[in-house]
Amino acid sequence: MGWDVRRRTGGESVRYAREHKQVTRRRIIEKAGSRFKRDGIDGSGISALMADAGLTNGAFYAHFASKDDLVAQVVAEELRTQAANYSTLRPGRQGLEDLVREYLSPEHRDHPGAGCPSAALLDEITRCGDAAKRAYTEGARDIVDEMAARLAPGDPGSARGRAIGLFTLLVGTLQLSRALADPAFADEVLERGIENALAVMD
Repeated sequence: MGWDVRRRTGGESVRYAREHKQVTRRRIIEKAGSRFKRDGIDGSGISALMADAGLTNGAFYAHFASKDDLVAQVVAEELRTQAANYSTLRPGRQGLEDLVREYLSPEHRDHPGAGCPSAALLDEITRCGDAAKRAYTEGARDIVDEMAARLAPGDPGSARGRAIGLFTLLVGTLQLSRALADPAFADEVLERGIENALAVMD
């Protein structure tokens, strides 16, 4: 009987350890996502990433094979979360218009750590390894598919070109606005970007 209790307790300990590791891994990914978008992938060392998660450097390799591995996991999770957030929008074209206005807002521009991974990281992803590029490709495809489905619910394939144009317009407009030192010009870029995005939708 005593052995049986120890066996069950041991099983619970193993399960707890596994769940704890999963929670810790997720926390590292979430914190790394914010820092990557704020400081860049190249500008974020493992020490800073682990400090953000409240962990030591030595714990990193218990969760990831390398920084490239972490980058790929972060890119996948960031885009997965972004696509999932579309479910909170109003249905159809109205929801897409809400997305355009929120995406091209001063608030989004001024808080990259909490925003779109594409606008914050696209230039660095092009220099990443294949795993990160594959993760980004899959996530970007999902976003384009969601936009196309909202533009033409009855025939999303017919709207794929417009969806790609809309996605690239949003990302490029936000990047340009962030790069400008003149606040008035930066705001004007966002305003014209909204107009152009709505025109693409129509």
